Amino acid sequence: MNVTEELRLKSKLPRGDRHRRVTSAAMTAFTAACTLFAVGVLLVILAYIAWQGIGSVSLRFLLDSPRPVGEGGGIGNAILGSIVLLLLSSSAGMPLGISVGVYLSEFGRGRFASLLRFVVDTLTGIPSIVTGVFVYTIVVLPLKHFSALAGGIALALIMIPIVARTTEEMIKLVPQSLREGALALGAPQWRVTLGVVIPAAASGIATGAMLAVARVSGETAPLLFTAFGSRFFSHYLDQPIASLTVQIYSYAISPYDEWHAQAWAATLVLMTLILGINIAVRFFTRKKF
Repeated sequence: MNVTEELRLKSKLPRGDRHRRVTSAAMTAFTAACTLFAVGVLLVILAYIAWQGIGSVSLRFLLDSPRPVGEGGGIGNAILGSIVLLLLSSSAGMPLGISVGVYLSEFGRGRFASLLRFVVDTLTGIPSIVTGVFVYTIVVLPLKHFSALAGGIALALIMIPIVARTTEEMIKLVPQSLREGALALGAPQWRVTLGVVIPAAASGIATGAMLAVARVSGETAPLLFTAFGSRFFSHYLDQPIASLTVQIYSYAISPYDEWHAQAWAATLVLMTLILGINIAVRFFTRKKF
């Protein structure tokens, strides 16, 4: 069919059909433009961070601890502290969040499930500084000192509702036929959930978990009230601990250009760590055919 015949056939289409086609094409172009704009803004931000911070990144900067102005120093203690805080928060937040999401999607019925879902949605919208003040009141004040444990608890409280809601939505996407097939073979409900439903939704659950990790990785306010920060390598969970976000904040508000450059470099390192975690999760949870 040549171009002339195609145009002739299109001209014979009903008016409503032509309108739908034009509207569909316009909306497709609009969404594509919005996507390109969003990705473009993200690339500009990442490129600017890389341009500002790459000059200060070195092996010594990644391994050393902070030093006085003019003596260099690094963010080794902050990198280690951020990893410790993420491990603490993930070890508590992910199992609890996934368990709540599984309950809401597979077993949650009635008023209690509705109330629990409302609480989860409310916790998702609570400002992180409120969570920090809450943990400061129930953990830091009774212990009379800041600690890595308090920081992990604060980040876990932020992580739980995010993981719970994403887990619930991902499990709802699992076809009902998979559940019915497993139940028809005589498997009990709990076995179907653990052996069929959760593995089928594992990729989506992992993606939601990494979104939660990325969210808490950039939190500063809760850690100011709980982990506080330190200029040294911390070896105990009941003592203050450094983190990349708090160190970036401290360096960014300082009057020294050297610390400003280190703040940009630490921001680049933080973005690289988050990107690396997401790539690793995508790799290990990819579907194999």
